Amino acid sequence: MSLYGASVEIGLHCLVSLVYPPNSGAPSTRELAEFQGVSPSYVAKLFTKLAKAGLITSAEGIQGGFRLAKDPSKVSIWDVVNILEPDKPLFRCRDIRRDIVLFEQKPPRWATCGLCPIHATMRDAENSMRRSLEAVTLADIANQVGRSVPKVFGEKRNAWFATRLSSRRDLKTKK
Repeated sequence: MSLYGASVEIGLHCLVSLVYPPNSGAPSTRELAEFQGVSPSYVAKLFTKLAKAGLITSAEGIQGGFRLAKDPSKVSIWDVVNILEPDKPLFRCRDIRRDIVLFEQKPPRWATCGLCPIHATMRDAENSMRRSLEAVTLADIANQVGRSVPKVFGEKRNAWFATRLSSRRDLKTKK
């Protein structure tokens, strides 16, 4: 069962890239998408939501790009999930207990009274997951990534983004 879709995964990867922005400046959505190997239009759509929520800011022009608008240690993973896929419950109770074949017409009160134990269990699991996601921040994830990625990868990443920014400047100069 997949709870959250690609928007959460792609959004978090792109935001983690903004925690330690490349030395060359603020990346564009196109550059972030290309770096992650995902659709630029999809990243642009996600960043529209993130910008409206005040999580990121953008600068216009050839030097423009995106930056975090908040301290990454103050942004929980739950904050991002809630922006990108708001009000998405872990479990949608269809209350099938009302449709048991042995109930000829209307189900008896004892069968539908109170919260179904299955629904209650799933609600508790959802609350646990939310607390877990509230406890982890973008800074936490970025630090974990930073510890696991070889230094040479970080250098290659910065060079890759620097090349893209340089290409943007070259395009402006040619116009």
